[in-house]
Formats: sequence, structure tokens, C-alpha cells
Amino acid sequence: MTGGRQRKVPKKITPGYLEKAALFYLERYSSSAGNLRRVLNRKIGNSIREHGAPTKEEAAGWVAELIAKLQRSKLLDDKAYAESKVRRLYAEGKALGRIRQTLAVKGVGKEDVAAALERLEAESDVPVSDLPAAAAFARKRKLGPYRSDPQERRDMRQKDLGALARRGFSQAIAMKILSADSVAALEEMIHDAD
Repeated sequence: MTGGRQRKVPKKITPGYLEKAALFYLERYSSSAGNLRRVLNRKIGNSIREHGAPTKEEAAGWVAELIAKLQRSKLLDDKAYAESKVRRLYAEGKALGRIRQTLAVKGVGKEDVAAALERLEAESDVPVSDLPAAAAFARKRKLGPYRSDPQERRDMRQKDLGALARRGFSQAIAMKILSADSVAALEEMIHDAD
């Protein structure tokens, strides 16, 4: 005995098992239909490798039926998922392009993402753009004008620029954030953008 963990044998897939697995997943995580399909297909693949049956086509039919059932019962709603995720990611200071990319990876359609961004714009008192999101990120990470020591601010300028770039913000947006003389000047710049 090697003392390592033994490999967990996947359960044999049935429509009932898939439904229980989907509901258990949705109890713990918010999800789009595309993401849930990916999760269930991974379980199906593991089961087929271990047990052989059912066929991928048969299991894909079960998944399609299950997802349609969950959408009818509103347990799975891509539009609501997109709105929630857009609001949270924007508040965290993610660039709009990065938000679109994140939701695309989760299987959310472009129409739902566009509608979620429009709703965010309608609910916001400032224009929804990368500038306020970059400012939120800078505030959270204490970059640029949020650094209290002017010498540290000069010394860390390149590092701050890199942090904003890695977060998905353009160089122009990053330079606006880092060149603001103070937090008040940055907030004024954001409000003047509308």
C-alpha cells in the first residue's frame, strides 16, 4: 500500500443521477446553462470511461432535457446569471473586455452579456466604462493615487501599471488612473466622463 488516496470510481450515469448532480451543483454555485452542461458532460465522460454505457449521444439527450427542465423551472437562468456576474465583476474592478471573456468561458451568450451590461449602465450613476472599474481596482489594491506616500507612488508606478494591465485595462486607462494627482481628482475625472 502506497499510502496515497485511492482513485474515486465515478458513478454510473442515469437520468436521475444527472438531475441530482445538477441540483447539488446549483445549490452550491450559480451557473449558466453552458457551464452546467460542461460540468455534467465531464461526469458523463468519466462514467463512460469507467462503465462503458450509456452512449455519449444518449447521455447528451438526457443533459439537454434536464437543462430545458431546469430553465423552465427558473433554476437555471442565463440572463439572471449574467446580470449577477457582471455586477460583481465590475464592482471588483474587472475591465469590460475581461468581463465579456469570463462570461463567454462560462457559456453565456453575447446577447445576455450585452443585456446585463445595459442593465448595469441603467442602474449606475456614472457611465459604465473601464475607467470606474479601473479606479475600483486601484482603490482595492491601493495603486496610484490611493498610495499615501508620494515617493512610494513614484517608485511603484511601473508595478502599478503592470497590475492594471494584467487586470485587462488598456495603457490609456491605466495612465489616467496613475496620473491622477489625488483620489478626489480621480473621482472628479470619473464623474466628468459622463
